[in-house]
Amino acid sequence: MAIAVIDGKISRQELTDIAKQQFGNFVKAVVDIERGIMAIGGELHADEEALLIERGSEQEDLWGINLYPEKGGEDFIEFDSMVNLRPSQGNTSRGVEDPKTRESIREVVTERVPQ
Repeated sequence: MAIAVIDGKISRQELTDIAKQQFGNFVKAVVDIERGIMAIGGELHADEEALLIERGSEQEDLWGINLYPEKGGEDFIEFDSMVNLRPSQGNTSRGVEDPKTRESIREVVTERVPQ
């Protein structure tokens, strides 16, 4: 599947279909918390990140996550990606350490993927 930039809405069913084509039960995504968009469908978070940067996003605003469309609540979003390793921004793990940044990511995902 080609990487898609989501600036509108995408259903959980569409995410489920994408997951089945790729990794089985999850979809990799990179969220731009400043622009309120996300890229999905890449084999690597780095590919999605590169596409968003090419389209005007700033790397400091981009965070990698995994979406599990068949799960709900806290289990829907997994904050885990190599693109999140950013010691210069105070993020020293694959996760997203700052609670405000995690909340910003959740807000974008909730807007783009309605329950």
